[in-house]
Amino acid sequence: METYELIRSGRKTLALEITRDCRVVVRAPRRLSQARIDDFVASHAGWIARHLEQQRRRAALAPSAPTQVEIGALKEKARQVLPPKIAYYSEKMGLFPTGVRITSARTRYGSCSGKNSLCFSCFLMNCPDAAMDLVVVHELCHIQVKNHGPDFYALLEQELPDWRERKKLLR
Repeated sequence: METYELIRSGRKTLALEITRDCRVVVRAPRRLSQARIDDFVASHAGWIARHLEQQRRRAALAPSAPTQVEIGALKEKARQVLPPKIAYYSEKMGLFPTGVRITSARTRYGSCSGKNSLCFSCFLMNCPDAAMDLVVVHELCHIQVKNHGPDFYALLEQELPDWRERKKLLR
């Protein structure tokens, strides 16, 4: 049986997860017996093996993590590239952020806080210019509309009618 990390909580069901770093995580109710948990893991051995192999393949194909020097260079580029874009679209849309930060976030290119401060990942600099514009406009739209409802997409469509094509460039 595959070794696994056990996380107990107030949940009612058992769940399996294969993490990006190829760990098997089992989430279980607090009072569930260890024997039931082991049986559950054993009964899903095939699923675990398939998904571990998928994650290992992904990890092997993934580029190596950027160095601090590379991240620093991307942040510097972002500090030069993004402010003019933000200023241009802010003026055009009449939506002005209270602040702008550049981070090294890996899972999202941009965010807008409840206080209308925008945050952008330096890794956005690895994307085409049209995709950068989309992320900037997307976050500016959140100043006016805080969710991804119809009003949000109407505003985004008004500013960038080709946003769907641009979104494909982010993948």
